[in-house]
Amino acid sequence: MNLQNISVRAAVLLALSPLGPLSARALDVHNVPKGVQIAQDQGQVERGKDEKLTVFLKMHNQEEYDKAVEALYDPASPTYHKWFTDADFTKYAPTAAELKTVKDELSKHGLTVLSVDPQNLSIRVHGAAEKIEEAFQTQLHTFTYKNTTFQAHVTDARLIGDAGALVDTVAGLDRHKAVPQLMYAKNPKTGKPLFLKRVTASTIGQTLASSITNVALTAPTVSVYGTQGSALPIGVYYGLNYDAAYSKKDSQAVAYTPKQLQAHYGLTSMIKQGYDGTGQTIALVEGFGYAQAESDANLAAKTFGLPPLTSANFEEIYPDGVPPIENIGITEGWNIEIALDIQSAHAIAPGAKIIEVAADGQDDEDFIYALNYIINHKLAHTVSSSWGVDEEFLGGPPEAQAFNTVLQHGAAVGISFQFSTGDSGDNGLGSPVGDVAIPADAPYATAVGGTSVLNNPNGGADVVAGWGNLYTYVNDYGAVDPPNSTVFPGGGAGGGESVFFAKPSWQKDLPGSGRELPDVSALADPSTGFPIIYTAFDSPFGESLGQFAAVYGGTSLASPIFTATWAIADQYNGKPLGFAAPLVAKLKPSDITDVLATNPIEISDVTGTVYDAQGATYYSADGLFENANSAAIQPEFLSALFSAPADDTAYAITFGTDTSLTVGPGWDNVTGYGEPNGLPFIQGVTGKTAGAPLDK
Repeated sequence: MNLQNISVRAAVLLALSPLGPLSARALDVHNVPKGVQIAQDQGQVERGKDEKLTVFLKMHNQEEYDKAVEALYDPASPTYHKWFTDADFTKYAPTAAELKTVKDELSKHGLTVLSVDPQNLSIRVHGAAEKIEEAFQTQLHTFTYKNTTFQAHVTDARLIGDAGALVDTVAGLDRHKAVPQLMYAKNPKTGKPLFLKRVTASTIGQTLASSITNVALTAPTVSVYGTQGSALPIGVYYGLNYDAAYSKKDSQAVAYTPKQLQAHYGLTSMIKQGYDGTGQTIALVEGFGYAQAESDANLAAKTFGLPPLTSANFEEIYPDGVPPIENIGITEGWNIEIALDIQSAHAIAPGAKIIEVAADGQDDEDFIYALNYIINHKLAHTVSSSWGVDEEFLGGPPEAQAFNTVLQHGAAVGISFQFSTGDSGDNGLGSPVGDVAIPADAPYATAVGGTSVLNNPNGGADVVAGWGNLYTYVNDYGAVDPPNSTVFPGGGAGGGESVFFAKPSWQKDLPGSGRELPDVSALADPSTGFPIIYTAFDSPFGESLGQFAAVYGGTSLASPIFTATWAIADQYNGKPLGFAAPLVAKLKPSDITDVLATNPIEISDVTGTVYDAQGATYYSADGLFENANSAAIQPEFLSALFSAPADDTAYAITFGTDTSLTVGPGWDNVTGYGEPNGLPFIQGVTGKTAGAPLDK
């Protein structure tokens, strides 16, 4: 997409955006999702369709509640890190009488109560779609937009009667499918994985040893591409080489083992000392679950020398019960997400307990209930959610506010909820404003962006770039003339500015007026990814195809990496640190790795000359990507040559080009404040120079 060709969605977004960030909270204001104006209406949802809703009641003295939660994260406050107790909530929570009024109204319309929040904050009900429409005086329709299908209410929703004035927001009127934010390392032309092999316990060690490498970049060389049967054109290129070990006979994908990741994040010595997450619990919010998650993770753990997962340090919890369809977690693709989350979290914090919290569906309401379940059952103090629902321009205030309401509750009790920011940069809007996804946009979410981690072929520390890859063909069974930069981009970290939520106080020094994303970042680039093992089936009721090893990335990798790092910080602190984002925002520059556009090896970026009948045409590093998404927006980036001899193609690949999102000093909308850097980061967020005593 050329910069002059900004997507029509950007223009639509400007027309549909609220006048300011979301401020009105209750369902007695205009609350129809803006997305219904641009999506195709497929009509009312099926009559009799059973749906679940979570109805959130208004807090008493919402403004005072907001201030009380904010004070928990102010070091100057007398309540700093003194997490809410049940008694503390009673000062602000709805009364039993108010709860009964709402519950009775819902029941009157044929909706059945499933559960009630212990602090009277919400009621979960289910019932037929037409009963929900009757109760909330609206209609529920199905909409399609490009490849997205979602449900939304088409007129302003408000619960009938006096109960309506007591309702803050509702999850479930609008239903968006939660999507894992993950990508695999692939051949740009074929779309096939660079590394995907069936493995067994006896073959996995040798397979991984021969199939992955942590050497992403090698020294610059001259590469000449001719044209078979013709003297011209000829392409002559000079530059660094990406994944030089990839070849016909012995393909290798770039990936980092657990110990290599521990080293990159400065955790090796801390883990050896015992600060490895012991005594902490990490919750991973997933869709459906899959039966082989533990056995897959244990094969990976054995291969990489990590402790095994047992009943003592691993648990699967199904808040809504085990899904009725066997293996649906595999057929819906959640097995790969779950494997990535468990195995990467275990890699960073091998001493921590991991709880997989699996919803029985994948709509936003299903996941809101799972988040609530973690809070109410006190399962963990650091939580990773490697998924997102639709971008803000398709979502609506009720959905966005429902997520933030739950996450604020979590922050009040000392829980940090991390969310992946997405894998498609600005989502084609051509602008960082309004492209962000729900629920990473929530002020009480810690939004995790993505990076590329590369070796420096000249020696020295790793080179870290904001994640964003573009490809340009330079050879396709002959020199490409001119180089073709219309190859589908390799992805990039999500980020930008919310049009729903105002900037929280801890972002007051950042640009814009809306909540800015991300807060922090970690490895996400599948081109410099992480090896996982997962089980696949040929159909929901078919035979297992066995265990596979592959290399994956996406911000689905970044979120559990940061979440596991936060578990180590909690251990070092001796008690929960709570919501991570405001603490990260207060760090000194030396406490975090700032990701910059410049790098020590950019002088070796790819350049080339193509000789044809018209003469010689020189292409600079910028010129090779002038028709691609974002190279002109990000003026400094790294590029290298990548050859795929199996199909006689070669490409120039970029690192650090992410649509309209850009990397720069300090906070930026690709990497936030940067990557954790081990002990300085942990001491910075804890304010301690010595860790809490280790358990013997």
